[in-house]
Amino acid sequence: MAYEIPVTQARAELAELINRVVYGGERVVVTRHGKPLVALVSAADLERLERREAEADERAADEPVISTVSTVRHLPSTPGDPGRFGIAAEHRAPGSGPRR
Repeated sequence: MAYEIPVTQARAELAELINRVVYGGERVVVTRHGKPLVALVSAADLERLERREAEADERAADEPVISTVSTVRHLPSTPGDPGRFGIAAEHRAPGSGPRR
């Protein structure tokens, strides 16, 4: 788990935080109002992350497209029972008379 520190405190302790990351192998998350803002990680961690992202991008580029649409058929709409699809009321223009 990463060490969390508010941004105001991190400003004052930046040199110490860098040492914790570089020499202590820690990961530091700088927060503002309790929400993560930025992370300090070692250069080795960053290289691993970038390598994994590149590998994931390569895998995604190699995946075939699952399907494509070659034609679109237009079908007539089905007249019929308005209740068939759970339609509860029929459309009336405003002021067209009383409801049944």
